[in-house]
Amino acid sequence: MTFQGPLLARVRGRAMLLVGSLAGLMVQSALASPVSDALPAIRQVDHEGQGNAAAARAWKVLAAADASALPEILAAMDGANPLAANWLRAAIDGIVSKASGRLPVDALVAFLAETRHDPRGRRLAFDLVQGADPARAEQLLDGMIEDPSVELRRDAVAKVIARAGVLQAEGKKDEALVAYQQAFAASRTVGQIQTLAAAIRELGGAVDLARHFGFLTRWQVAGPFDNTGKEGFAAVLPPEKFFDLKATYDGKEGKVSWQAIETTDEYGMVNLNITYPPPPPPADAKPAEGGSKEGIKEVLAYAATEFESPLAGPAEIRIGTGNAWKVWVNGQPVFGRDEYHRGTEIDQYRMPVVLKKGPNQILIKLCQDEQRKPWTTEWEFQLRLCDEVGTAILPADGVATQERSQ
Repeated sequence: MTFQGPLLARVRGRAMLLVGSLAGLMVQSALASPVSDALPAIRQVDHEGQGNAAAARAWKVLAAADASALPEILAAMDGANPLAANWLRAAIDGIVSKASGRLPVDALVAFLAETRHDPRGRRLAFDLVQGADPARAEQLLDGMIEDPSVELRRDAVAKVIARAGVLQAEGKKDEALVAYQQAFAASRTVGQIQTLAAAIRELGGAVDLARHFGFLTRWQVAGPFDNTGKEGFAAVLPPEKFFDLKATYDGKEGKVSWQAIETTDEYGMVNLNITYPPPPPPADAKPAEGGSKEGIKEVLAYAATEFESPLAGPAEIRIGTGNAWKVWVNGQPVFGRDEYHRGTEIDQYRMPVVLKKGPNQILIKLCQDEQRKPWTTEWEFQLRLCDEVGTAILPADGVATQERSQ
């Protein structure tokens, strides 16, 4: 059969489309890789065990891959849940164990430079570079003192601290002080910050820890209210319904109203036992167990402050307290814990919030129970505002924390 004219053109056109489609499929097949195909199965695994069988099969594929696949696998940690990240980390360990130290250092450094990647993946990339080329890793630290990864920043700051220590040992105190101050400004790790504060003060420098952390030190407090039987935590009391600094409420022992307080504690600790001391004990009362000074019991109080945010956007509220607590931002509940006497530490609780530009109202409810052991007397909290790295968000009006020098 012979094709002529328009019919021939149509046949040729369809043939070209078929050839093009086949070529496209061949290109896609060539571009696809076992690693790319395996990664979704890993990322879909969850803590309830769903997807474990598929993840196990995918892990074998990844662990058998060449070291050149490491950046792609590291990138899969972006947004991965903790279980998926563990699978990916195990696959990377498998690749590295058979690579005999021959890793794609340049590609790993390029991955590390992309700060948009998940800090877990970037930390692992740095560790791989450090294992393959320690000198290269040391050079990288010089540019990581402001890194968004807290761990990488900590290592970079540690390098500056070591250099400052050498300068101090050589008697170059002024240069050492400058280095310590540089490290202090960059540090976001509590223990490291405390070490640096001590070193700076030893050399005669000034440190404002409350400002560095972003602790809020000026509050309005109202209380005490009743918390008999720990029922106050769940009770919705008037300060939670409507905030009015001029309001008067029915407290546990009578009328209560708001009063201004300011803590001078350099870690922003607000001690409500100072604001609401217990009445003097009867003359014939026995001393408190262990010789401790008892505070009032089965009570709660509210503390409120207005934070003038310079920008609108995400932030973190971080709280340290050993008491039961709830917190609200701009009238909206954020979180709470109905637990008592778990100890107190900086950044004990971290909560993401969204601040609006301008004034933001922060309200915290702090509850004290009935226990009268020496270690149950604390009725206190500390609260700071920062970004996800831990960098303090300072108020636009400059009055949420007081300036101080040591």
